[in-house]
Amino acid sequence: MAGPSNTDTLAGRVTGDGGRGVRIGFDRTSRAEPAGPPAGARRFVFLFDQALEFHPESFPVCARRVAERDGPAACPEGSLIGRGTSHLYPQGTADVYAVNTRLAGGLRGALVVIPANGTILELTWEKVTRPYRDRGYRWALDEILPPTAVPPERRVGTRRFELTWGATDGPRSFATVRGPEPEAFRLGLWSEFVTGQVALPQTKAPWSP
Repeated sequence: MAGPSNTDTLAGRVTGDGGRGVRIGFDRTSRAEPAGPPAGARRFVFLFDQALEFHPESFPVCARRVAERDGPAACPEGSLIGRGTSHLYPQGTADVYAVNTRLAGGLRGALVVIPANGTILELTWEKVTRPYRDRGYRWALDEILPPTAVPPERRVGTRRFELTWGATDGPRSFATVRGPEPEAFRLGLWSEFVTGQVALPQTKAPWSP
């Protein structure tokens, strides 16, 4: 589909959670060339450094029907595994929540919930394959945006979103570091847009205890 070309950038930060684990922050910005709103997305894949490990099995899960009916506040205590902000085009913001879940077939995953506009997106945990494994990634969260009644050429992308993954539940941390803590962690965000364009902004996120 014809449309604008998106220019995406990614920043990140990994911080200690006060226990044994970490929180991993993604900060992605998008702008259209030459001007105007960025094209809407079809799919995002969050790519995490091979030094990071995740423990969804140790945290409560929230069913999609609960999040749809009553919002993330109704999910079981301890199931919130991420928070963030969506920056809309041309202005305005919306709170973003990520909750631990099980998807069809028992797959481990997450729900990204934006109560302000009723959006719920399903993400699946996957181990990466080549060539991304050779680039230093190990785990990914795969998010496919479902079709909507809005024609693709009229879907407007966000100009920025910030999303930090991580949580604690007593002594347990949702995300931990395998082995020695590196000085920086590689993060990537594989993106596909309604125009067919594919982007992969990457960054090395500094480590802050």
